[in-house]
Amino acid sequence: QVQLVESGGGLVQPGGSLRLSCAASGSMLSINVMGWYRQASGMQRELVAFITSDGSTVYADSVKGRFTISRDNAKNTVYLQMNSLKPEDTAVYYCNADITTVSRRYTYWGQGTQVTFSS
Repeated sequence: QVQLVESGGGLVQPGGSLRLSCAASGSMLSINVMGWYRQASGMQRELVAFITSDGSTVYADSVKGRFTISRDNAKNTVYLQMNSLKPEDTAVYYCNADITTVSRRYTYWGQGTQVTFSS
């Protein structure tokens, strides 16, 4: 069974940095696109960034120049380096991955990790 496990969220001050990680585990043939989404309280989930298997990236306009997505294919892990954080970045951050197994190709989601600003 495929699982995505996120880590790295927490409290941060404006202008601070955090690095999120998301590791995929289980029986997989390949991991295609990996990405990060976020959902603020009362808002819809939105795309933050995604990265293809060959390293091409796409970012939401709101995070361009501040966030960097990367992946380590050997570790089946995707990262999100978040710099110059703003209060509006407060949200639950979810990773997802388009994964092919022996039985199907499916988009899996992590459980989410909270990023919260401290005053």
